[in-house]
Amino acid sequence: MAQFDPTSDAAADAEHSGLIGIEALGDPALLLDGFIVARANAPARALLGDRIVGVDARVALRHPVILDAVAHARDTAEPAERELTGLGRPENSFRLRAVALDPARALLTLSDVTQTRLTERMRVDFVANASHELRTPLTSLLGFIETLQGPAADDEPARARFLEIMGREARRMSRLIDDLLSLSRIELDKYVHPKTVLDLAPIVADVAPTLAMRLDADERTLRVELPDDLPPVVADRDQILQVVHNLISNALKYGRTGTPIIVRAEAVPARLSRAEPMVKVSVTDEGEGIEAEHLPRLTERFYRVSTARSRRMGGTGLGLAIVKHIVERHRGELTIESVPDVGTTVSFLLPQAVPADGSDPAEPRAAV
Repeated sequence: MAQFDPTSDAAADAEHSGLIGIEALGDPALLLDGFIVARANAPARALLGDRIVGVDARVALRHPVILDAVAHARDTAEPAERELTGLGRPENSFRLRAVALDPARALLTLSDVTQTRLTERMRVDFVANASHELRTPLTSLLGFIETLQGPAADDEPARARFLEIMGREARRMSRLIDDLLSLSRIELDKYVHPKTVLDLAPIVADVAPTLAMRLDADERTLRVELPDDLPPVVADRDQILQVVHNLISNALKYGRTGTPIIVRAEAVPARLSRAEPMVKVSVTDEGEGIEAEHLPRLTERFYRVSTARSRRMGGTGLGLAIVKHIVERHRGELTIESVPDVGTTVSFLLPQAVPADGSDPAEPRAAV
């Protein structure tokens, strides 16, 4: 059986013949008599306010796109479709469909496409940012290659210095490409939740040796505070290893020389806000901290508090974006807390492995 389209001509005919009312439409809908709003369904009243009924649309809506669509539909007797922004809230985007029911009346329906346009904008921004991030080191490489082929061809000290810089820029490009590929793979598996039961202690233990040289070079210590009775979690081992590695690496970059990095974990029982028990893992550093206005944007791709400092330390601007996507894939939450001149704590939640008896593993069990 064909699916009924509430914005089709058939819907308009049904409204005209009285078979259905616009309250049956899921999208915001307005019935205009001339330019007076004769009726508005519940979604339209929620969007535009209850007082929209009985008001002249030219005064209440004040949107030329709407008026143009209504005029076109009445003049041509054909449905008119337009896209408009700023209705209800400045960031809203809607696809408008106007259908003339007769010379006097018109039916308007509004389909919310805000999220679609936001996703498209994010994709365009991502491609632009990725291109810029790759172009910068590539331009440096090309410039040094031309210099080595020309003026510095026989200059041994210059050649050694330039090759060192070229190697650094090439490694930066390699890290960026690796992070881009990693982010792409994570997004592909976004809705495939992990099912493997893991202990967190061995994962943290595996990260420490890979960062030992950097810790020693900065006179830092890694303190791991995991309780012995920490419950296992349901997780993808490689991805959680990547999360812990990224967070400790960030603490290394932005914490003060000689200060400790602390990794803590604790069981979090199921609460009203969470339907299942979780394990909370936190990584804390002592450093300059981050101003409050930057915190909401830290997980955006390529967002940096200090672009120059991040690039100087080898950052790609994708580390926390990767962390956020991995945690979301695990049905967890990521939180960032920071106090300027004190330090930063980044925490994430992972679902606990529920025992076979279905009890909450974070709550004490009765003795058997």
